[in-house]
Amino acid sequence: MTGKTPFAQFPDRIGLTRSVRRIVYVYLAAIVVFAVGQVVHPGFARLDSIAAILTVASFVGLVAAGQTFVVLIGGIDLSVPWVLNAAAILLVTSSLGQDGRAVYALLLTLGMGAAAGLVNGVIIAYLGVPAVVVTLAMNGIMEGLTLGLSGGMTCDSCASYAPPFVQDAVHGNLFGIPTALILWVVVIAGVSFVLSFTTFGRKTYAIGNNAKASYLAGVNVRLVTMLLYALSGFFAALAGILLVGFGGQASLGMGDPYLFQSIAAVVIGGVYVLGGRGHYLGTAAGAVTLVALVSVLMAMNMPDYGRNIIYGIVILILLLLYGREEKQE
Repeated sequence: MTGKTPFAQFPDRIGLTRSVRRIVYVYLAAIVVFAVGQVVHPGFARLDSIAAILTVASFVGLVAAGQTFVVLIGGIDLSVPWVLNAAAILLVTSSLGQDGRAVYALLLTLGMGAAAGLVNGVIIAYLGVPAVVVTLAMNGIMEGLTLGLSGGMTCDSCASYAPPFVQDAVHGNLFGIPTALILWVVVIAGVSFVLSFTTFGRKTYAIGNNAKASYLAGVNVRLVTMLLYALSGFFAALAGILLVGFGGQASLGMGDPYLFQSIAAVVIGGVYVLGGRGHYLGTAAGAVTLVALVSVLMAMNMPDYGRNIIYGIVILILLLLYGREEKQE
């Protein structure tokens, strides 16, 4: 006896694995949220409205891509707010709003994000310091460096705009589809391919399930850990680039919302918080669901504190449901 109801047994009968079931559930939840939004605010589910929500979700989804990688090995990255913020400021101050300096600025910014993540990974992998402590410390370091080097955003170059090339790329359309959304689709495809069809992806899941057994099986646990945290920093910096391209200028605190949202997207997407199970396809759906939920609550004129309470309730409910599913199997 499994203790499951006939309805709960249905996914097993049609051959869906636990991870696939969770991904399906999240996509269904996204559809429900859009349906509720249409009822609450007619026009919410129009194509242009959906495109706008998906574009905003792409920023969350990019940060959550890196968060997914580290959560899959039982880690977490709390440094993403100020890595993202530093990336946005570094892009405008190094490019000075000039297309001629755009490539240099982009490479420098992405390299900075990857380097910050790599430092996190080195300390976690080689010194054994918990990821929560290391990444929280890195967030403070990045905040201090950003504020210090920019003079609290009072430097002359801090007022620069993102290069027109970057702004046009973010605001552009290809066949009627926002280019920011197209980039996210490419990232979804790339990350999904890496996790599903590469040795690196298999090693990531193996470490998340049992790091010691993976080491004994010949997996270079330290190297994989470092690379995963470097990827998290890279994606945070990429999100910072897109955000400053979207808004035109950098500002202090622009990365703050993305810590909670990236973790929430991962949790909503069904990635197991202790590592070893889950997929970025679920995280992407989690990002869409989260942003759509925020949009619905804003359409209902829900105050900030009310939205935060609902976010927390949704995450707790999902954690309880996923935890119950783990016990049943």
